[in-house]
Amino acid sequence: MAVPHDSSNTSYLLPPNKEEWEGQGIPDFVYGQKELVWEGVQWPRNAPSLPDRLPLSRFDTALRSAWRQRMELGLFRYCLGELQTQTLPGAVGFVAQLNMERGMQRRRPQNIRSVRQPFDPEQFNFNKIQPGEVLFRLRQEPGLSGVLQQEDILVVINISPLEWGHVLLVPEPAQGLPQRLLPGVLRAGLEAVLLSAHPGFRVGFNSLGGLASVNHLHLHGYYLDHRLPVEGAPSKTLDPGGHLHLLQALPAPGFLFYTSGPGPDLEALVSRVCRATDYLTDHEIAHNLFVTRGAPPGKTSPSSALMGVRVILWARKSSFGIKEGEAFNVALCELAGHLPVKTSQDFSGLTEAAALALIQDCLLPPAQAEEVQAALVALAAQEEQ
Repeated sequence: MAVPHDSSNTSYLLPPNKEEWEGQGIPDFVYGQKELVWEGVQWPRNAPSLPDRLPLSRFDTALRSAWRQRMELGLFRYCLGELQTQTLPGAVGFVAQLNMERGMQRRRPQNIRSVRQPFDPEQFNFNKIQPGEVLFRLRQEPGLSGVLQQEDILVVINISPLEWGHVLLVPEPAQGLPQRLLPGVLRAGLEAVLLSAHPGFRVGFNSLGGLASVNHLHLHGYYLDHRLPVEGAPSKTLDPGGHLHLLQALPAPGFLFYTSGPGPDLEALVSRVCRATDYLTDHEIAHNLFVTRGAPPGKTSPSSALMGVRVILWARKSSFGIKEGEAFNVALCELAGHLPVKTSQDFSGLTEAAALALIQDCLLPPAQAEEVQAALVALAAQEEQ
């Protein structure tokens, strides 16, 4: 594992006096490419959910300690305790969690009617967050030859967390960028996953119409101490170059991109994914994206080693606003197999069949799904020319 960058002089904790928070400034988390953990990350063999036994990187320690302090200081809308969790019986392996507070207390979604809706400074955005909500600025070490310089990213608490350590990765908020995926932001999300030594730290993106509730560019990042179906689900290759794959397993078919190495491979992955999301956005097709450590493409099993990074992209029906009365809303984590459930009644009665019905109701009709697949295959073929 990489040797940590020396951070002995940097504190990511707030001073005890609240009046000092605003004037303190935002600390930098500066990292080099050697800190990206490409090998050796795996779940404990005999106990898939033992977080105390999992190693933590410098990034994990900084994020988790600062996040815990903000929770103790009351900066969240509710105190997140240990969530009641169950794996639903069945072939998929859904991980369901009861999170009633998020269902009741999260901010109401903005009035969004288009996947391409412009940024509106009058609506809530990340220029309006409170002092203390920013944990640190994620900053790449300068002057690395052969590596494109990463833009700075703010790591901000999600005040309505769905799980422990739930943060938002936000490029400079003053730019006023709408919720449309950009290469620099995706690269930061991939590198955040690689900076973590925890196999359950994942990153994701919801487009407008894909249940993004704020039209200001951001990714989600959070810890979940459980394996998910998409880590090792089987796939088939769609393009001659072997770069685009179709994830075939339940809960939902998705487009799979994969990398197991740094440098050019990572840059190429970022470019391929953003070409795909640009196509979907330009054609007013909502989408969700999930980044997780996982197995190489192919017919793999759930127990396969986490040898690289999987990026899964789902095209789906547009859905604007939160649907009341449903056990869960379908966005990035639900499509990956993690179900934050809103009520104890739904949690106790939820079945795999009911979960699949909710998810599949949000997918594109078959004819449109085939059209999207053909278009993304054509984009991949253009790259090979």
